[in-house]
Amino acid sequence: MIAIALAIIIGIILIKFKPAYAVTLGNEEVGYIENKEDFQNEVNESILQSSETNVAFVKLDDIKYSLSLVTRDQIDETAVYSEIESNATNVYRVYEIADLNNEEDKIYVNTMEEAESIVASLKEKYSEIEPDLAINTIYLDNADEVNEESIKLAKEKVEDDLQEKVTEKSRTINGVYLAVTPVIGKITSRYGAVESIRDHTHQGMDIAAPAGTPIKATANGTIKYAGVMSGYGNLVIINHGNGIETYYGHCSKIYTSVGKSVNAGDIIAAVGSTGNSTGNHLHFEIRLNGKQVNPQKYVYK
Repeated sequence: MIAIALAIIIGIILIKFKPAYAVTLGNEEVGYIENKEDFQNEVNESILQSSETNVAFVKLDDIKYSLSLVTRDQIDETAVYSEIESNATNVYRVYEIADLNNEEDKIYVNTMEEAESIVASLKEKYSEIEPDLAINTIYLDNADEVNEESIKLAKEKVEDDLQEKVTEKSRTINGVYLAVTPVIGKITSRYGAVESIRDHTHQGMDIAAPAGTPIKATANGTIKYAGVMSGYGNLVIINHGNGIETYYGHCSKIYTSVGKSVNAGDIIAAVGSTGNSTGNHLHFEIRLNGKQVNPQKYVYK
């Protein structure tokens, strides 16, 4: 009788209850399944193996299984699978092109081939400054930031900065960057010109501009001279260091004084026609260790 009663009880239990596996994702129990091997295989093949482009791996908290006895209606593999799938995050592999001399300049592309092609193109185009570009592998949670438009904009930014370096190099003499053009106007006499108004070749450049036009310091420096000097008329000389000096002649007015520090772009004088001059213009010279050099190589190109 006891055996029969026990068998009946076990039968009732087996009808209502069933052995199953409790599934825990991270620290949270998400439901029950019947077969953990089959279920884990499905997770591995369908969730952890993404078919999306550039997915390096799928990020998912650890899945743990523990054997339990539950009612049959508690077993819902579809719901458990859906919960795990919703917690999975794709991590994308992209390639970063970085200018090692400017941490803000970066381009992200989807393939190593794209990265190598862009680097080769930039190095060839800006070979005179030998750009220091590197390719790094980067992992992102959001691939939307790598698209055709973002690549185009980033490449334009890098090119703008590289072009600025090219310009800076072309306007640098003996380590001094001639950042500012002193006046904008028509060049009426170039360096080395032979003209009847002088008994030697022209040792600077003449730039015609209306009387009173502001004259700007072409680079940072210290005022070495500010006054009248023979044929120059009213003259300002700026010492920029490294043996570089700039001369600004024929000024109508001088707005600075000896010993004053100036920055590139500061107004130091005004265009005029003082001294040995045939009209309103700026006579501009660059000297390296006391010897005139051609300003057109650096400022007026």
